[in-house]
Amino acid sequence: MKKGLVAVAILLVLAVAFAGCAQQEKPAEKPKATETPEKAEAKEKKTIVIGVTDKITELDPANAYDFFTWEVMNNVMGGLMRYKPGTTELETYLAESYEIQEGGKVYVFHLRKDLKFADGTPCTAKDFERSIKRVMKIGGDPSWLVTDFVEDVQAVDDYTLKFVLKKPVAYFLALTATPPYFPVHPNYKPDEIDPDQTAGGVGPYKIVKWVRDQELVLEANENFFGEKPKTERIIIKFYADATTLRLAIEKGEIDIAWRTLNPVDLESLKKKSGLKVYEVPGGAIRYLVLNGNETYGYPTANKLVRQAIAAAIDREDISKRVYLGTWAPLYSLVPMGMWSHIDAFKEKYGDGNIEMARQLLQQAGYSEENKLKIELWWTPTHYGDTEKDLAQVLKEQLEATGMIEVELKSAEWSTYVDYARKGAMMASLFGWYPDYIDPDDYTTPFLKSGANRWLGYPYSNPEVDELLEKASVETDQAKRAEYYKEVQRILAEDAPIVPLVQGQLSLVAKENIGGITLDPTMIFRYYTLYWEE
Repeated sequence: MKKGLVAVAILLVLAVAFAGCAQQEKPAEKPKATETPEKAEAKEKKTIVIGVTDKITELDPANAYDFFTWEVMNNVMGGLMRYKPGTTELETYLAESYEIQEGGKVYVFHLRKDLKFADGTPCTAKDFERSIKRVMKIGGDPSWLVTDFVEDVQAVDDYTLKFVLKKPVAYFLALTATPPYFPVHPNYKPDEIDPDQTAGGVGPYKIVKWVRDQELVLEANENFFGEKPKTERIIIKFYADATTLRLAIEKGEIDIAWRTLNPVDLESLKKKSGLKVYEVPGGAIRYLVLNGNETYGYPTANKLVRQAIAAAIDREDISKRVYLGTWAPLYSLVPMGMWSHIDAFKEKYGDGNIEMARQLLQQAGYSEENKLKIELWWTPTHYGDTEKDLAQVLKEQLEATGMIEVELKSAEWSTYVDYARKGAMMASLFGWYPDYIDPDDYTTPFLKSGANRWLGYPYSNPEVDELLEKASVETDQAKRAEYYKEVQRILAEDAPIVPLVQGQLSLVAKENIGGITLDPTMIFRYYTLYWEE
């Protein structure tokens, strides 16, 4: 609001107050202190601008399988269940209630009767059936979250949805909170991926503008059944790197800087007045994929080579040099703090064990004269500016064996993901954020045959498949933990994917923004954000 308008507004308030006093024939009260121009302006704000260095892949739940795109989907769509904000507790969302039948093989959901898509089109059980079967038919990257578990899904009537599972699944309710189970508008192409579709689903916001890699504009969905978002308009601006993102938050171009700032920037911004830094420890992990699929003819198809690489990596060094101690060394894909976690890689290799790595390389037929040649891929912006440093440190660690020569290669995120799907990268750096809060989510997507298509099918082991199957149906957590521990031991032995570090999510916001809720699910909910008075 401009200063002149503020002054007029204040005069009007005082005039009305004076007139009210005269009518009541009471002595004029001392005028209340007027609020500052800054607070008056904040009250008028109906927009919050969020800056990111991340990218949207496809606005289609049938194929999108990256954290940031899923975050957007959780704000413009929704599922039968959701995680209660601030917790890891599941609650009904688009469903009012559910029943579990036939020993856990059948789930029946009773939908709310006031569900509508953003344009007012009613959403019924038939839309759920259509959307979920569409995911199954297209067979995109996240389709395994449906196809591995669901035999059939049927709209019994407009408000009743029935799942028949292939077998009982201990965590099926958590699966229904993921985007592949979200109903999408009928405008989505029925038989193919629709990457630029903005019709969305049933959520608190709707997409009103999207310019790929530049800007995404969301507005409150007037047809949403639930509580209205606390901020009418959310604008997401996409930045090339962490440096420009930091400048944007310092200059006030954006109100929130999110995914991803450099550790050194975070430390500096903590000292800036008017800004607040939020840091949330959680289940974010980083890892190195070593493609062991013999189809591609990579040297990483040799287990001895993968083991040598796993032995040479020094996670303590990575933690200190790349992340300034903000991320911790990780020795399993199952994160520290989650039940069933064991330090499987540390038990087998130690940390930065160059001598062991040399011995393994010699067994594989390599020497200082006949070096193992590795192509190590990284992506510049998706994981922040530290990624280049991570790739360089890994190169140094592997070449310290004297028997490995590393060539660094990079590609922007959309191309990088495409290369991964095609198995076009010998060794590649990736990160993971939980789809659902369970050890299964840190094992099955990577190690189960077929479920890891998004990584180009780098690994397949019938013994691991069997263990994961047993763990998925077992209801006793102690028994499930033993299955997952064995999976972690086999993972360390085969080393198709090597864990590196476990970290946190960091966010910087103007200090007068409220409603920032970050929890172990790491889903950033835009609809809880608001300007404080």
